[in-house]
Amino acid sequence: MLAAANTLAFVDRQALALLVQPIKDDLQVSDTAMSLLYGLSFTIFYVLVGIPVARLADRANRRNIVAAAIFVWSVATALCGVARSFGTLFIARVGVGAGEGGLSPAAYSILSDYFPKDRLPAAMGVYQMGIYVGGAAALLIGGLLASVVPPSSIVTAPVIGAVKGWHLVFLMLGLPGLLLSMLMLLVREPARMGEGGQQPSPPLSQVFAHIGQHWQAYVGISFGFALMILVGNATGAWIPAFLERKFGLTTAEIGGLYGSITAVCGVSGTLIGGFVAAALRRRGMANGNLYTALFGFVSLIPVTVLFPQMPTAALSFSLIGAMNFLAGFNFGGGLAALQEITPNRMRASVSAGYMLMVNLIGAAGGPFAIALVTDYWYGDPQSLPNAITLVCAIASPLSVAALLLGLKGYSRTIAGPRAAPKAA
Repeated sequence: MLAAANTLAFVDRQALALLVQPIKDDLQVSDTAMSLLYGLSFTIFYVLVGIPVARLADRANRRNIVAAAIFVWSVATALCGVARSFGTLFIARVGVGAGEGGLSPAAYSILSDYFPKDRLPAAMGVYQMGIYVGGAAALLIGGLLASVVPPSSIVTAPVIGAVKGWHLVFLMLGLPGLLLSMLMLLVREPARMGEGGQQPSPPLSQVFAHIGQHWQAYVGISFGFALMILVGNATGAWIPAFLERKFGLTTAEIGGLYGSITAVCGVSGTLIGGFVAAALRRRGMANGNLYTALFGFVSLIPVTVLFPQMPTAALSFSLIGAMNFLAGFNFGGGLAALQEITPNRMRASVSAGYMLMVNLIGAAGGPFAIALVTDYWYGDPQSLPNAITLVCAIASPLSVAALLLGLKGYSRTIAGPRAAPKAA
């Protein structure tokens, strides 16, 4: 159920990427404005809502928080389908971010209580599989709809009247979440296990004290994944436009091809990576979680830099597939490592801090960085492939350096007894 929720979240988030070009043409805005619509609008309330909701998740019923979050972002997604201007679409996307801000911190905490340490990486891999299932579904569904109702065509819908084809995509994607939010209430709230599981939620001062005590692990893991996700969000937001501008593919063709590749490669990467990390832990490799992630981070460097420069769409798609596999390969072990070094009643709060960094740097920064380079460095929308390469060539190596710092701190944290945070 949590994987289904994460899948739906990324369906609603990624649909915009497929529709960048028709929305841009319809609203007459720049690449930079579209990057703000994709990243900043989503991140504003995700950031503001994430921390307070995570604090609540460390105290209250996490299952109910997830159910409410699904309902909120689904309604906001449907509202994107009635937006007639850039401003109203921006506000609706803010609502999507507000809803999704309540999902992952609560979900990570729930999973950490359902699964023991040697199975948690695999469970996290299954949960994170939703990124790729959702992203692929958004592309496939959007591509299918675009083949029936072109995004720029005008159709008349009941109640709301005349809308563009791209409006219908958002309207239809908002409906399943209303059902899923009710089904989520069938999930059992688990008992809190592990260190601090039966203790009251600590004040923020203790949370910060714990993070400060193990700052290398937390900063390195969080910053490393934020940079890796910057690359993922930057490329994910602009690959459809890149394929259209460089190779002349249509929205329907991109949705079918890119969606299929994302589904197969991304899902297999998250599952295999999670199970590999879990297997290494069962065999006694204490750092197996982050060694798995490090392999993926290093392998991503050449793939992310080269795929925009390929001379044919087939070669680009092959490297895009490898990129999705390797990006997914990292998540299970990395997220399990973060949960492992965090006391139970701090997990949602720490996860919200992680999501804060990931979304500020990755979700907002990635698409915006490529748009800035395209609009103001090259000054030419057709230079989008070079802009993607330049951003990836900087961010991918930096992610490896940050993860190495995190690995050093993580090794030290799990090697000895974890000191209890000082009382406030």
